[in-house]
Amino acid sequence: MPKSKIDKAREERIQNEIIVDCYNESERFSGWYCYLEEKLKFPFSALCIATSPVSPLKRGEQVEVIGLLDDERHEPGEILVRIRWQQRQMGVPLAQLEGIHVGPQFAQAIADWHYWCSRGYRF
Repeated sequence: MPKSKIDKAREERIQNEIIVDCYNESERFSGWYCYLEEKLKFPFSALCIATSPVSPLKRGEQVEVIGLLDDERHEPGEILVRIRWQQRQMGVPLAQLEGIHVGPQFAQAIADWHYWCSRGYRF
């Protein structure tokens, strides 16, 4: 996947609000986790916008996101969320979801994560 263009405002927000003073993978994961936990309000409806080899969701499917998974045994570079789907609960990558009818700060937090992933950044 080609890297997205650099967004200076988003880069500054990520550096100064999310991963400030983070020196290793665990700290960067915690920085992102805390940022998203603060900005996202659960539950919310989301649309699958991309497929993932670790998720059964297909593009266009709608799910209910009920929380963040706080397990640090994540896939490298992934933030996982817990969803309700087909009468089950499971974890899927946030990178494959987009919030439906969410406020601007909420949408910005998800877009920040999508940007981080699209730039190829890692914890």
